[in-house]
Amino acid sequence: MRVGVVGASGYAGSEVVRLCGSHPDLEVVLATGESSAGVALGAHVPALAARYPDLVLAPTESVLEAELDVVFCALPHGKSQGIVAGLVERGVVVVDLGADFRLKDPDQYAAWYGEAHRAPEMLARAVYGLVERHRDELAGARLVAAPGCYPTATALALGPFVDAGVVERAGIVVDALSGVSGAGRATSERLHFARLAANAEAYGLGRHRHTPEMEAELGVELLFTPHLVPVARGLLVTAYARLVEPVSASAALALLEARYAHDPCVVVSEAPPTLKDPVGSNLCFVSVAVDERTGWLVALASIDNLIKGAAGQAIQAWNVASGRPETLGLPLTGVTP
Repeated sequence: MRVGVVGASGYAGSEVVRLCGSHPDLEVVLATGESSAGVALGAHVPALAARYPDLVLAPTESVLEAELDVVFCALPHGKSQGIVAGLVERGVVVVDLGADFRLKDPDQYAAWYGEAHRAPEMLARAVYGLVERHRDELAGARLVAAPGCYPTATALALGPFVDAGVVERAGIVVDALSGVSGAGRATSERLHFARLAANAEAYGLGRHRHTPEMEAELGVELLFTPHLVPVARGLLVTAYARLVEPVSASAALALLEARYAHDPCVVVSEAPPTLKDPVGSNLCFVSVAVDERTGWLVALASIDNLIKGAAGQAIQAWNVASGRPETLGLPLTGVTP
């Protein structure tokens, strides 16, 4: 398959290119990077130089003319809307790693992203790309909206308990830690080494744009607070929900194990996962604890924010959409130490 990666100069986009290099059915023939157009990909991302010695970053609009079978869009929010409809109408399968097609309601998009959606007619055609929860819907999909990193970990941690009616659907609290690559490649004062090193910072309090995505996917009301921590990769979610009725820790763990028994990218463990466990892989580590004294369930999940939280998940969703084994070309072992 001839692949175009739009936004290949960013962290998520370059990760798509890297993973495609190990996929037997995906050949990257076009990589775009608006601010780096004309620069060799290997010069911009030296880690890719040996695998892609001749690939040069092209302007974004070149994707509209290229002969491609699948396009992975890794652009900031608002940027995919202008190109996706044209690609889909040409018969190209599109997997959008950005936020533009995750929310079905254009008014909700406008409320959280501060601008009107410019391709609302495409929202109903997009399939949410969280394979573990939408595997059947993804079969044959032509437009896939890859989930955000925080919603991925949150939905995989809490989803089984919400679906089973074990926890209340309101009053849920989600805390999360993320490495700085989740903020993208662009620099900002918040990402300066002197501020970031040996530090931790909450941000987006009460207004983080992943909140409506989580609520829509789970059918709940929740309060979400993300925290930036001084690591390059990794994401750890701790979610708190009130139990509807008493449930033992062993029963909660058994529910989690049963739900993910046939999901190759989810690892259920009795011990709580660490931030580093999945780094380098397309795995999500999940666990659960029950505090019988207070009646709270604590669900945890850990992912590599650039792989299972972005590029790997996008390829996993495309694998399913195209009828391939969902783990094809994806790393299922992390990097340790």
